[in-house]
Parts: sequence; structure tokens; C-alpha cells
Amino acid sequence: MKAINKTLTLAAVSLVAAATLHAPSAHAAAAVTATGCPAPSKAEIKRSYDAKEDKPAKGATALKGVHVGYIPKGFTHGQVVAQQHHGVTEYGYQWTDDRSEIDLKRRFLWVRVVCWPGARELADLKKLPVTLGTFTSGVKTRTIGGRQVLTKLGDGALGAGRYTGWVEREGVVVTVMAGRPHLGDLDKIIAGVKVS
Repeated sequence: MKAINKTLTLAAVSLVAAATLHAPSAHAAAAVTATGCPAPSKAEIKRSYDAKEDKPAKGATALKGVHVGYIPKGFTHGQVVAQQHHGVTEYGYQWTDDRSEIDLKRRFLWVRVVCWPGARELADLKKLPVTLGTFTSGVKTRTIGGRQVLTKLGDGALGAGRYTGWVEREGVVVTVMAGRPHLGDLDKIIAGVKVS
């Protein structure tokens, strides 16, 4: 298995192995659309489940309904990460280079939208029902990129860097995980994320 296949995606898939990855039913898809939260297509959920990579990585519109206005240079690979579980839909994209995941110089960025009806205000993120990238400990409230966010240092499966999240609007959460080489760009990255 190539080193790139040991990205956050595989960590996420292994951590949620108990969760069923599947395409949303017609009823679930309609509920997500009604909340205005971007959701993955059936094809994207399958690509995520199969850990399919994009070489080169996709750009600013890698996620339908999300525009990532600032993506640092140096990424060589990309991968959609999507799943649905317990009434929550996760839809994200990971950019990375080909360095080992234990190399502190590894370049990676993960932008994810979580469709969760319980999201109304920033404090709700402490209850965000995801298996990878929770805000249960070590979090601080800060203003980054003009947004009030919860933030914490990345650890374990998240990797070395900084993890942030905010409520874009009711029912729509955005999280960003930036590797160490991109911490100086975090203001521009967060400010550049727009959810339609």
C-alpha cells in the first residue's frame, strides 16, 4: 500500500468501520437539500468508500456547494471523504503531498462540511456527532479568518497541525484541518471557504 493511502481518509475509514457508508436515501437527500447543506452524490460516497485518489488534486470547487478560495501550493493528491451515519452527512476533501504521514513537513489540508440539525451555535460543536475530528477537549474559541471558531491542536489520527470548526448557518458545520506547513495560511484558508 502506498504511503499516500495512509492519509486521514484511511484513518477516518478505519475509525468509522462500524458505521455503514452508503448513499443517502431519496428521503434523506431531500432533507439535506431542504437545510441548504451541501451533500455528496452517490458516486462521491462510493469514491470515498473505495479510497479513490485524484492525481492531481482537484481545486477550489472539489466539493459541490463549497468554494475553497485559498488552497496553498504543493499538493499532489486529493481525495473526497463522504459518509452518512445517524442522521449526519459528512462531505469533505483532503489535499496532500506524497510525504509520509509521520513527516512533520507533510503538506495536507482537509475541508469538511457536516450536515447536522443540532448545529445552531459555536458551543454546539462540542457535541458534534462525528468519529474523527471532535471538539470534546483542548478547544479554544478564537477569531481566525474573520470567523469565530473553535480550534485545537491536531493529534492522533488528525495529524500534526491545527483543527478548526464553525457553524456556517443552522444545520451546517464547516471544519478545517491544516497541517503544520500551512499554519501561517490558516487565516486565508478559513476566510476563503464559502458555502452556497
